[in-house]
Amino acid sequence: MTEEITHPANRWLKLAAAMALVALLPVTAKADSTLDKITSRGKVAIGVLVNGGDFGSVDPQTQRLIGWNPELARKLAQDLGVEAELVPVQTATRTQFLLAGKVDLLIASMDLNPERAQSMGYAPTPFYRVGGTALTLKNSGIAKWEDLRGKPVCVSQGSSFAKPLATEYGAITKGFKSSADSLLALKGGQCVAAVHDSTLLQPLARKGGEWADYHAPIADEILPADSVVWARKGETDTTAAVDRVIQSWHRTGWLIATEKRLGIAPPQPLLQQLHQKYQGA
Repeated sequence: MTEEITHPANRWLKLAAAMALVALLPVTAKADSTLDKITSRGKVAIGVLVNGGDFGSVDPQTQRLIGWNPELARKLAQDLGVEAELVPVQTATRTQFLLAGKVDLLIASMDLNPERAQSMGYAPTPFYRVGGTALTLKNSGIAKWEDLRGKPVCVSQGSSFAKPLATEYGAITKGFKSSADSLLALKGGQCVAAVHDSTLLQPLARKGGEWADYHAPIADEILPADSVVWARKGETDTTAAVDRVIQSWHRTGWLIATEKRLGIAPPQPLLQQLHQKYQGA
């Protein structure tokens, strides 16, 4: 039997390599640090889109954020076992708020599409499904998307509806900082229609009041897509924790009950489908 003799220089090289590997281990183990930060500080910052209507608005008396997006954000924080810090965001800036670390998560009417999925992470189970619709004067003569060809249409900056409106239907899109600015431009005659999430425009068309002369005449929605909770790319621990919460909402029917309580109509069929799916599971 012979004993292996290791040269001192070789021993030093092996030791240095081992120390380098150990130094890398904490980085690998904590690749997703956001969930750790949320847990340690006992608070999660969630960007919510508050552009008026049932899905997000500001109570004029209390200045409290109310509606679908804020309700989901508060419930998500509660189910994660932490406090909620709600941060209002605009359509044009919501992505920057997330990527710059101003918020940990986004519940901001940002539907899932391939472009967003390339630059951001998300909890894969959707909590809603939304498409775009058009609000226009009742005497505009617009009845289908093709009627917008060659006509000015107001959208929010960064809206995913702008591209299909221009390329598929030939509309001349005009981007505004927010949906409120877009709707103001519609009232001012700068465009023949404003195209936004149906969840924003359908309530306006139903409630009348200052919008009594307007309607949403196009039956089919443009780009219907799943609504998901967004995180930064690679934050797999965070998105996994969020996804478990969303699945529990479907299993218990909490989303269906919340939709009904807030008076959101018509009911989204996806919620019933996912309720049955996860209730069975």
